[in-house]
Amino acid sequence: MSNDLFGGLMKGLGTFMPKDDPNVKLFQSQSEISELQNRELELFADIGKKIYPDIKDKDEYADLVVELQFTQKKLRLAQDALQEAKSVKTEQELKEQEQLKIRTCPNCDTLNPEGIKFCQECGAKLNQSTKVTCAGCGAEFQAGTRFCGECGSQI
Repeated sequence: MSNDLFGGLMKGLGTFMPKDDPNVKLFQSQSEISELQNRELELFADIGKKIYPDIKDKDEYADLVVELQFTQKKLRLAQDALQEAKSVKTEQELKEQEQLKIRTCPNCDTLNPEGIKFCQECGAKLNQSTKVTCAGCGAEFQAGTRFCGECGSQI
């Protein structure tokens, strides 16, 4: 009972949260999977109850088998949606980390606002990009590298 109350409350709160937020999508996918798994267990129990007394009468539980198969299909789709939401969240977190790295001063570790080129604390040039490509051979290096380690060209 308390689990139903908590789940209903959390589901209700989910409607007020932004739909494009990866955390909301994760929560919704996990909730849907939990509900579908519970329904799957209920259907297995109903099938088992009907089969146990008289296993010869298979038509008696055919409707449950159809509903179970439908629920299992929906469960697989919900699990796929959860995996997709996790991937989107991971990608978003990586982008956020990259943005923080670009805005963090390599000299004094101060986090600077977006769009500035020099640290507001010490005046050091901020890394606008963490990778530099050699014009001669195309090799990638960290920003601040002056000569290519592959071909020796000045970067």
